[in-house]
Amino acid sequence: MDINLIFRIAGIGIFISIINIVLKQAGKEEQAQMLTLVGVIIVLMIVIQLIGDLFNDVRTVFKF
Repeated sequence: MDINLIFRIAGIGIFISIINIVLKQAGKEEQAQMLTLVGVIIVLMIVIQLIGDLFNDVRTVFKF
């Protein structure tokens, strides 16, 4: 497993949480909530890509 991937996901989480705190302090809760949703979607896209790679590796190992 690549450690850079873990750092990338953690970096996205830290960045989103900092911007989220700033937006909530500015009284823009709706934008903060949308930003959190966008962050979750970005991380889910990364995870889905990894799952696709895993299925391709399993398919290659069992030669389907």
